[in-house]
Amino acid sequence: MTSAVARVQTALGAALRARVAGDDAQQRAAVIWDSPGRRWFTPQDPVWRVHADAAMFPGGVCALLLQMLHPMAMAGVAGHSGYKGDPWGRLQRTSSYLAATTFGTVERAEETIAHVRGIHERVRGKDALGRPYHASDPHLLMWVHVAEIASFLRAYQAFSGSPLTPAEADTYVAQAGVAAGLLGVLDPPTSVAGLEAVLAAYRPELQATPEAREAARFLLAEPPLPVSARPGYWAIAAGGVSLLEPWGREMLRLPRSPLLARSVLRPLGRASAGTVRWAMAGVDREAS
Repeated sequence: MTSAVARVQTALGAALRARVAGDDAQQRAAVIWDSPGRRWFTPQDPVWRVHADAAMFPGGVCALLLQMLHPMAMAGVAGHSGYKGDPWGRLQRTSSYLAATTFGTVERAEETIAHVRGIHERVRGKDALGRPYHASDPHLLMWVHVAEIASFLRAYQAFSGSPLTPAEADTYVAQAGVAAGLLGVLDPPTSVAGLEAVLAAYRPELQATPEAREAARFLLAEPPLPVSARPGYWAIAAGGVSLLEPWGREMLRLPRSPLLARSVLRPLGRASAGTVRWAMAGVDREAS
């Protein structure tokens, strides 16, 4: 690799990391990764492999789109997350939570979970249908959890280049449930079959409210990025959209054609994840 290409690789990786994890990402990463102490998982564990991979970028887009189809979850996002005023801050808080609970020491993971539980206790209101919601409601927490890990798993299987075996996929679901259980999810699923069953059980509750469609437009059509950065982001977003089931795309008024998903959106997602993986390798090289 020439020095010019290496500089581009490192610069792109640093820019991506700053967007996802914040300007102080390097310092916070050092605390999470380098602190001595017992951890729940190792680099060989499926949850570590999935959450460390660039497929998390399109997976995160899919998770947000799927989560917003529950009116109560969408109301919590619209009313309390500041997703329009501070979308990158919300992303950075989410990525910090995942990093701490996947890669950090048990002590740091438990502190992070306790902090988020405290925030959830204060988040409450009414959804678009006038129903009261509370972010600490175990039923609502379950939806957010299963939508998230289903999206991450689908993205890894589609875009990582080294998909998990069926047994490893079951282990991923179980391992992702460790933090979820401490956060307040009751009996999180421990297998892919269990995960799919829970997702199916929530289908009657899902609805694309006007707030959900507005959030989808913001996420997909009007991202808070410079014009020069939008094509790369749209490639990532295309991968995320391709991971949604056709019924989810239809509810959000997104292209539902399976052929389009397979032949256009999925390849864009694969290419974008590969680019992110290449760029982040430059950051890792500089840190080593």
